[in-house]
Amino acid sequence: MPTAETGRPVAEGLRERKKRAMRAQLSDTAARMFLEHGFDAVRVADVGEACGVSEKTVFNYFPSKEALLLDRLEAMADALRTHLPDPALTPVEAMLAILDRERDGLATALAADDDPDRALARYRRFGDLIRSTPSLRAHQSDTADRFVDIAAEALAGRSGLRPDDPEPQIAAATLLGLWRVQFRALRTHVRPGHPLPDAIDAVAREVRRAARLAEAGLATFPGPR
Repeated sequence: MPTAETGRPVAEGLRERKKRAMRAQLSDTAARMFLEHGFDAVRVADVGEACGVSEKTVFNYFPSKEALLLDRLEAMADALRTHLPDPALTPVEAMLAILDRERDGLATALAADDDPDRALARYRRFGDLIRSTPSLRAHQSDTADRFVDIAAEALAGRSGLRPDDPEPQIAAATLLGLWRVQFRALRTHVRPGHPLPDAIDAVAREVRRAARLAEAGLATFPGPR
């Protein structure tokens, strides 16, 4: 049975804990090394060596070098599958719940640092690294396209339509557009020298402005049949 805090099984086995810990260690180590030396200057084998494992082991956890850095995007895929099928929420309400959780998680992680400006500067550098690296931008774009497919499948399930029908497709693209709005708003408002709570509130306001327009457009999206 999942815990309220983590959603993970209470009786998680030792093997699963070790795998999760190694995955986090590899991703965190890769992020640190990429930020320090540049994405192209660091090999996957270098990340493995820093963690005491082989290059093959790294690829057992991550399908590509880009996935090492952008691994946390996968939480969005899980959230889409969990929340979008919920008939108690409109599609936009479900997406806002997902984005609220993502934003709150980021705020909590940044606020936990003893030096807030240092944490914000690191967050900015992370974004700069993605934008300045073509393969990372391409991976992020491909991931966003995959999320649209995941969202369309979830929405089709609640509407009795096929995932490739026009209605789930345009609804999914609209909902992932809200994710892009949040991503850009975080880049605009979350920066050193600006109080983090004010920045997060500003991001939330921008997302909800966009959501009002999306809600109007999706008001006629088919309900369950």
